[in-house]
Amino acid sequence: MSRSANHAFGFPAFSCRRAECRNDVACVSDRKESVTGIDTNMGDIRLPRDMFLWSMSVIYMFAFASLYVQIPGLYGNEGILPARWQMRYTGKPLLQQLQDAPTLLWLGPQAGLDTQQGMELLCLLGALLAFLAMVLGPLRDCLVFLCLWLLYLSLYQVGQVFLYFQWDNLLLETGFLAILIAPLNLFRGKSSFKLHDGITFWLVRWLLFRLMFASGVVKLTSRCPTWWGLTALTYHYETQCIPTPLAWFAHQLPVWFQKLSVVGTYVIEIAVPFLFFAPIRRLRLGAFYLQVLLQVLIILTGNYNFFNLLTITLCFSLLDDDQVHSWLGRGKKKKAKSWPETLVSWATLLIELGVYAVIIYLSKLYFELEINWKNKIVSSKTAFTYHEFNQFLKTVTVPSIWIGVLSLTWEVVTAMFKCACVRGFFWKLWATLQWAIMATAAAGVFAVSVVPYTYIEYESNSNIWPGVRKVYEAVDRYQVVNSYGLFRRMTGVGGRPEVVIEGSMDKVTWTEIEFMYKPGNVSAPPPVVAPHQPRLDWQMWFAALGPHTHSPWFTSLVHRLLQGKRDVIELIQTDVSQYPFSQQPPAFIRAHLYKYWFTEASEDGSLPLQWWRRQYVEEFYPTVHLGDPVLEGLLSQHGLKDKGAVRRAADAPLSQALRQVREQVRGLPAPLLLWSLFSTGVAISLLKGLFTGTPAGSRPKPAPAEPKSRKPKEESPPAPEKEPREESKPSEGERENLEERALDSDRSPRKRK
Repeated sequence: MSRSANHAFGFPAFSCRRAECRNDVACVSDRKESVTGIDTNMGDIRLPRDMFLWSMSVIYMFAFASLYVQIPGLYGNEGILPARWQMRYTGKPLLQQLQDAPTLLWLGPQAGLDTQQGMELLCLLGALLAFLAMVLGPLRDCLVFLCLWLLYLSLYQVGQVFLYFQWDNLLLETGFLAILIAPLNLFRGKSSFKLHDGITFWLVRWLLFRLMFASGVVKLTSRCPTWWGLTALTYHYETQCIPTPLAWFAHQLPVWFQKLSVVGTYVIEIAVPFLFFAPIRRLRLGAFYLQVLLQVLIILTGNYNFFNLLTITLCFSLLDDDQVHSWLGRGKKKKAKSWPETLVSWATLLIELGVYAVIIYLSKLYFELEINWKNKIVSSKTAFTYHEFNQFLKTVTVPSIWIGVLSLTWEVVTAMFKCACVRGFFWKLWATLQWAIMATAAAGVFAVSVVPYTYIEYESNSNIWPGVRKVYEAVDRYQVVNSYGLFRRMTGVGGRPEVVIEGSMDKVTWTEIEFMYKPGNVSAPPPVVAPHQPRLDWQMWFAALGPHTHSPWFTSLVHRLLQGKRDVIELIQTDVSQYPFSQQPPAFIRAHLYKYWFTEASEDGSLPLQWWRRQYVEEFYPTVHLGDPVLEGLLSQHGLKDKGAVRRAADAPLSQALRQVREQVRGLPAPLLLWSLFSTGVAISLLKGLFTGTPAGSRPKPAPAEPKSRKPKEESPPAPEKEPREESKPSEGERENLEERALDSDRSPRKRK
């Protein structure tokens, strides 16, 4: 990847261009080191930070666009769970309404919009703003990320069961951190790097630790026999909500390999996260690659919308500029080391090998890993008890918090020391003020996050200071911090339960209503739908795990299908002509429960003619029709009847524009829409990089600006000394490139000598 391509996506150049960073606190002294020898032009996480912000823009775009296409069927006035039921206009002042339910939808009536159109407007604004932030670097600004967070939070407040997924919480928490991490560069035009960025970016690493460690721990604290027996993956691929075609092939892998994969999952999720805070760089990088490997494997075998992309984005907090430079082919050349440096290097390598050796040894010890050379397999078995694991959890939970405290303290002290090295009273004061604000914010977020983190161990949670708990309860509604724990129990042991809805005109001939994404037709291959999340298909998976009374929304779904509501039908089939009752709604509807299994692989290795096999279990939902007393009783019991006349949106220009946009999108498959937006953004970024011409550092405009910025600087005596060191000066732009490389090559110690 060339430097111009890097600039095309809005990432910074490989090092700070002095002419563009003259007003940046990190570069204000115009030197590579201060009088104390400390590197104040610190850019160790500049590229990972910008990768994080760019990825957050993309993920926000996916999330908003995916939700937008589903709003009419899920939350419309004739949808499954109308959002207007959540918006009770009681005549209270606007500020009090916002305090009761923090959502921008309260402003909808003032713009002549009903609740459905208000949600559509918020989604469109969010998708557009995220798209622009994706292609324009200056828009990856803290104010823009604040708007994106507020928009998604507003939708979350009325999303009900269809938005109550852990990745929605994770997106809101990560989005809040993005506000702290993103620079305030909307009016400056250039992304600036501040000395306190290491503090705020560290919060992403802490969130990644909480997410992964809790996800590993809950698998064992749930006492799920499949996780304890290491057989969970023998069921996972066929029982997950929406598998991919590769899941069918992964399911065919031998049992010993599946069990070994579970052991690997435990190691990556429970042991490796502690390396996130290791002082040795290569240990952190090793943890990064292991985490990304796990997420990529999940992406290949399951459709988990934007969740895995978001987790990989969190992993960027483990990187530094040098690692990104090496990916781009711009790594530093190896230099000859003195004997003390060589000694330290070998000692560090021995420590790294020792850490990995300990992890491998403990894995072998606690999972009884043995190689059977005769059968060419690796056997494994859990060699510890539930009580022993609980003792381990009690032992490590509090120390893990203190590890976080020490790691955050190191970042805070390091940033403070760098602020003290900034020249000029005003700039030093300004840097210190920013440091104090961000350090306080980071400490506050960390302290509050301890409350949901310790849910994994109740004794530790009960010992939390009451003041911190009160703050957590006050901010809980904003999803600033959350508890996590994915795949707690393995469902579908003995076959994945699946609800199949059937319709009939005469109560004699029944036709299955096939969904686009969830399993139904045994001959249909599993789809590839990520990063889109078909939220109705996901909830159908949860509904099959219990009786229909545990999923009240299902009765509303049946009612809307009997009414023939097109918005709901499009959740099932985007192409309405594929819906079996597109001409006339069914007179009767019922639902049956089946058990589904993947078919076995054929001996010749060919693709299966049937991907699934199934077996009837029982009736899931009784046969009902419009006006049926059973249906009416269930609607009343679950509070799903309309509570008043539908408030129609005013025929305002904004309302008409929203209807026009909806008509343009109607019938377009959601995954195609999402990937079209992404491809368009990438194409625009690449074209922008091509038309801006040469690499970012050699553009003609900054060159004449450099002498002007040097004139008012009394502290630029080093500048004349640097000119003889330049190897060649064929052009002003290339001279800036050489200065960039000088800043990146860390020659300052030799210069001082």
